[in-house]
Amino acid sequence: MAKNKVELTGVDTSKLKTIKTSEMNELFVELRNGSKLAKERLVKGNLKLVLSILQKYQNRCDNLDDLFQIGTIGLIKAIDNFDLSFGVKFSTYAVFMIEGEIKRYIRDNNQVRISRTIKELSYKIVNYREEYLKKNYIYPSTDEICNQFNITPYDLNIALSSLSEPVSIFEPIYNDGNDTILLLDQLEDKNIDDLNNMLALKEALSKIKDREKQIIIKRYLDGLSQSEIAEQLNISQAQVSRIENSALNSIKKLIL
Repeated sequence: MAKNKVELTGVDTSKLKTIKTSEMNELFVELRNGSKLAKERLVKGNLKLVLSILQKYQNRCDNLDDLFQIGTIGLIKAIDNFDLSFGVKFSTYAVFMIEGEIKRYIRDNNQVRISRTIKELSYKIVNYREEYLKKNYIYPSTDEICNQFNITPYDLNIALSSLSEPVSIFEPIYNDGNDTILLLDQLEDKNIDDLNNMLALKEALSKIKDREKQIIIKRYLDGLSQSEIAEQLNISQAQVSRIENSALNSIKKLIL
């Protein structure tokens, strides 16, 4: 099932512009030199990134206009905190900030509402599974269900999840007569953990050797193999492997 286009009040999403990486880098230099115009152009040039992220949350919020504004706040935070010395694409860095703001907003402000379309789909899936079981004595696989209803595994998961009753974060999960442990006590703040990990990794990368940092970025951000890196840097694959292992060991010591 294809994702629907995000429609926003007063925003013609088809006219949102994007900017090239080279131009973006120049704008960040101008921004660090105090240019307010550069910041405005960076925001406008990355609104499509916010829009693309919103597609994942269309079924989790009734007001996409509000969600777009929240995502834009995350974009602005990303622009304010981004530094070219990170050695990563701005979009890679910004997605984390934008999604963090959106998830926090949904978690703190949005009540659980399930659309009629999702409810109807969930009931159809349940009926199909039961009929399939009667005929074949086993439940249909995920692929079989997705093919039957022309949906993705993600859509299937959302539909089936909608049948579960929401649980309050203040639901007691343990009580020995004295101390009560709530569900809230057992939940981790993934956004905070992820942010701490990112900051720790950034700090570690700034302390390792330039060649080590270069290879780590190529391996884990650019997704290149050791042989591809060896060819680019004109060194042997064994050297790449040795440098990579040394870098990872250094990063572990700096983070842990």
